[in-house]
Amino acid sequence: MSNDIFLQVKQLLTDIESAAIPDAAALEQFRIKYLGSKNIVKDLFAKIKDVPNEQKKEFGQQINAVKLSAEEKYNSLKEKFESGSTSKAADIDLTLPGYPLELGSRHPISIVRKRLIDLFGRIGFTVAEGPEIEDDWHNFTALNTPEDHPARDMTDTFYIQQNPDLVLRSQTSTVQVRVMETQKPPIRIIAPGRVYRNETITYKHHVFFHQLEGLYIDKGVSFADLQQTLNYFIVEFFGDNFESRLRPSYFPFTVPSAEMDIRPKGTDKWMEILGCGMVHPKVLENCGINPDEYTGYAFGMGIDRLAKLIYNIPDLRLFFENDVRFLKQFEGEV
Repeated sequence: MSNDIFLQVKQLLTDIESAAIPDAAALEQFRIKYLGSKNIVKDLFAKIKDVPNEQKKEFGQQINAVKLSAEEKYNSLKEKFESGSTSKAADIDLTLPGYPLELGSRHPISIVRKRLIDLFGRIGFTVAEGPEIEDDWHNFTALNTPEDHPARDMTDTFYIQQNPDLVLRSQTSTVQVRVMETQKPPIRIIAPGRVYRNETITYKHHVFFHQLEGLYIDKGVSFADLQQTLNYFIVEFFGDNFESRLRPSYFPFTVPSAEMDIRPKGTDKWMEILGCGMVHPKVLENCGINPDEYTGYAFGMGIDRLAKLIYNIPDLRLFFENDVRFLKQFEGEV
């Protein structure tokens, strides 16, 4: 039995030395056969148990010689083929036109987000960011949201099952809270980001979307300051052909509260685009700011809704399907 094994090793060594390898593809097959993770040399190592003890050392040396022979042949031919491909590369005609590189495009949500950041940046607002997984304090309680408020229900908020105190943030107001807790007034920030709500997905609603919220806190800030800021936003973003109005509304974190509508001049179709109001004194207290000394305003708008509006996109779901045919329409936008 042992003589047969030694003959197998000798034949394997002969096969390696005589193997014809004309190109890189054949070399790869050679590597897989003799040096790969399932190479045939491994089978010989498994047979060492059948070799008499006095011959095991000689048998092991011969197997190593087989493996070394395969490695040397592979490395020398690999170097040869690689140097040959280099010489062929030198023969390339560099005067020929290159293959055209297709340019990508910004996502419409990113385009509108950048426009808003630039727009508010010109009047002193800086960008603030925060985590998308939030605790109950920052998402609800600090914002003066009552325990029985519908927004706390499972039908509106995504709760983390392993920890009921954690939620996927339902608004970027959480960033405002974190800023107010860690910075002293004056504060002038915008908080763009993704938020989550447990809603039925339709052409105008989704379970996640993008918001941009603004916050300004200082001494003597008034509702007139808020209105001037929003008027500036309307003109800069939509142009002079739109008019706006404020309607009374309710939010637990602002008082008084309002919603802003816009419409093209000469039409009677109003469209709601944002909510706003003066920061509730209770919210200021929760964040360690004295409401007797400071006042502030806040506003929030849906970036997706603005993109849908200015690009005349009929279905909100198009933003999240990554259809190249849709995205190519925004090439050249910055």
